[in-house]
Amino acid sequence: MFNFEKLDVWQRANEFADLVYKVTKTFPKDKRFGLTDQMRCAAVSVSSNIAEGSARSSRNDNARFLEIATGSLFEVVAQSFISRRQGFLTEPDFKTLYATADELGRMLSGLRRSLRESARTE
Repeated sequence: MFNFEKLDVWQRANEFADLVYKVTKTFPKDKRFGLTDQMRCAAVSVSSNIAEGSARSSRNDNARFLEIATGSLFEVVAQSFISRRQGFLTEPDFKTLYATADELGRMLSGLRRSLRESARTE
């Protein structure tokens, strides 16, 4: 088992990616290579950057990858607003996605802060 697999934030990021895949299944076919793929790639990037950061030798490097993961998360949130406005994303799905992203963002922020604080005391 890899170390990142034990992280609650990584597990939650995978659940978030699953959710993004689920809600984008109903998007119009002509958005398949545009908004649908962008949202899915950004969602996968959250989990991937958490994993990649965990392999870094310094806590500051790990924290930097968590910043990238957070940026990808925010990208999905921004795209969710657009999807809702265009009528591709239902209000209940938007609310679920938004709440999940908010929780995941808090988890990422907490872990990043913890890594940076522990790096200062080394």
